[in-house]
Parts: sequence; structure tokens; C-alpha cells
Amino acid sequence: MKNNNTVREMLFEREKEYLSPFAVLSENTEGREIEIEPCTLRTDFQRDRDRITHSKAFRRLMHKTQVFLSPEEDHYRTRLTHTLEVSQIGRTIARALRLNEDLTEAIALGHDLGHTPFGHAGERMLNACCSTGFCHNEQSLRVVEVLENLNLTKEVRDGILSHVWTRTPKTLEGKIIQFADRIAYINHDIDDAIRGGIMKNSDIPDSISSVLSETYSGRINSMVTSIIRASEGINDIVMDDKTFKATNELHRLMFDLVYCNPIAKGEEGKAQEMLRKMYDYYTANPDEIPEEYRLIALRDGADRAVCDFIAGMTDRYAINKYKELFIPSNWDVKN
Repeated sequence: MKNNNTVREMLFEREKEYLSPFAVLSENTEGREIEIEPCTLRTDFQRDRDRITHSKAFRRLMHKTQVFLSPEEDHYRTRLTHTLEVSQIGRTIARALRLNEDLTEAIALGHDLGHTPFGHAGERMLNACCSTGFCHNEQSLRVVEVLENLNLTKEVRDGILSHVWTRTPKTLEGKIIQFADRIAYINHDIDDAIRGGIMKNSDIPDSISSVLSETYSGRINSMVTSIIRASEGINDIVMDDKTFKATNELHRLMFDLVYCNPIAKGEEGKAQEMLRKMYDYYTANPDEIPEEYRLIALRDGADRAVCDFIAGMTDRYAINKYKELFIPSNWDVKN
């Protein structure tokens, strides 16, 4: 290798030559809570990305609801496919603006690790049950810091916590994921809603379509292009006013047509009642939660440990646990 440099050091040099002055250089990371021996092949942000993709919480995303509960058709989004779409959109923006693509990707892959079974319906129920409240972004941070102890860099942890619009990320890469998350879910939720017969493409007013496009890929392209053009050369991530207004109008329309649709959300009450009953049961019987969560209960209390246990469940695991706890089994006569 030239000058005996490690791959990691060569990546540092490449970033300094190519990345924008507004980018976070991997060499300048604020580091981890617990310092570890550097990897000779990867930067710290690349290492964080790999740690997240190898985590148990990441694998469980494939069986967690995005919008439609337990869809039987194979092509509806799950929390995992949503995460991958956010990552793809985020990387496209970061690359075009010469920001740190590895940091952007790591934030994207980790941003929803704390999501509950049954989507935001599950989140609302745990928030109502848990004495300390529950927000999926805070739980995502808890997953990487406490439950799986991934020891990620400060920049990635900040981006995970701050991907919601009520917070302000400390890096432009984190701000990219705020936009990428919204771009991904608005557009793929439209696609899924049309597939499910909840809405039609013609339900989107011309005042929105004329700005963003009438097609799924066209809308994503318009939003992403707007961000790249409006953010070029400035220390911020923004959209032009016209596109931003149309995107927000489309977001509000989705609440009217899909997110609050009684047909699409008709089963959410049942899912919430399942989680509430399991929460009550396990807080009354904390010795029945898995050992790893019983250890958390000793430190943080049974209430918090039960919340962690239920939040980590997939949809199907939650349904099976509920059946095990509350639905009588058939009596099998043995000879």
C-alpha cells in the first residue's frame, strides 16, 4: 500500500480532498463513549454502519409495521424497507452535496431501531402506558446505547435521536435524514395506499402534482433535486419554498386520506389493546420477561424494562406472545 498507509488513512485523505467544508470529516469525529482500537480498513462512521446492520434490532425491522398492519401481500413496505429507502435517498443527497455519505448512511440505518410493533399505533400505546413516556427516536438511541451497547460515534447517535422534526441535528448529514425520512415515507405510503385501494393517484390535487410530479419516482426526484439545488454551497439543508410548501401539503393530505383513514387503521385499536394488556401483565409479573430485560429492571425499574421488551417485539412475535398469555390452547388428549 502506498507509503504504508492503512485503508482508513487513505480514506481520510480522500475525504479531505473531496468533501465540502460543511461536511463532517471522519477523522474529526467526536468519538465514542468507550474508545476502541481503530479499524485499519474502515472509518469510524463506516464501522458504525456495519455495527447497526449486524444488530438484532435491525434484523427485527423486517417484521415491523410501516403503515399497514400485517399485510398479506408481499409488496407493502415494512419498517426495514422504509429504512433502506431512507438510506438510499439520504446517500444520494449527501453524495451530490459532497457531504459525508458514510455518516448519512449510518444515521439512516439506525434511525428507526426503536420503533414498536404495529407502527405509530404501538408507539402511542407505550407512550400512554410507560411512566417515563415513549418516543421512537429516543428508544432508537436507547437501543444503540443501552440495549445492544453498540458504542457508536457521537455524530451518529445525535442523528438517530434528532431525525424527528421537533429536534435540530448537529450535523448536515443528520439534517439530510430528516428530509430523507419524510420524502421516503410520504411517497412509499402513497404507493402502498394506492396498492391497498385506500386512495387513488388522482386524489392528489393538481396544485401539488404540478409542482412535484404525478408519479412516485417523479415526486421523489423533485424533492431530492430541490434539496440539492437549494442547499448547494450553504451550511444548511433546505428545499426551495415552492417545493417545500407542496411537500407539506402532500404530508397533510396523507393524514386525511391514509394515516387517519378508518379502513386503513381499523385494526389499530385491537393492536393497541394487545400491547396494553401485555404491558399490564408483564409489569405485574416482571419475572416472566427474558433475562436480559430482568437485568434492566434491576437498574431502571420494571416499568422501563417491560417497555423495552415490548418495543423490541416484531408484529408477529407480539401476536404470538399475546396468544400464549391470553388465548386458551386446544386441549390435546395424550394416550
